[in-house]
Amino acid sequence: MAITSPEPPPTSRLQDAARLVLGLGLAFAGTSHLAWARTDFRAQVPGWVPLDVDLVVILSGIVEIALGLALVLLAGRRVLLGLVAAAFFVAVFPGNVSQYVDGEAAFGLDSDLARLLRLPFQPVLVAWALWSTGAWAWWQARRRSANGEGDDHG
Repeated sequence: MAITSPEPPPTSRLQDAARLVLGLGLAFAGTSHLAWARTDFRAQVPGWVPLDVDLVVILSGIVEIALGLALVLLAGRRVLLGLVAAAFFVAVFPGNVSQYVDGEAAFGLDSDLARLLRLPFQPVLVAWALWSTGAWAWWQARRRSANGEGDDHG
């Protein structure tokens, strides 16, 4: 049985605005990786990453800029971009955990409590990416379609 992918659901003006804000925020954060906040971002690269820390910061900054601009400019690909953005936020979460575990002060997070309180915001970014792009609604429609729900052939 083939699983057909439904058309991307329409998004509201609020979702579109949230997608644009997320995209601009990513582009801004990516730019900061390459410029004024490079040292702070270095503090978030876990020691177990087998690459040069500065290279990781530069590459992740480039990815953030590209992803942010794509979210702003490529609305027709918003569902795919939402899934990619959510995956990106999951992929960089170990850096936030590492910053907490290692007690690294960066971005004004100079206490264990501040670093700990930062951690729950990463799932918020994942949800924001999925909701604002319609990716969550698309995924739900895809699941319903795969389960035969809503099929008129009863």
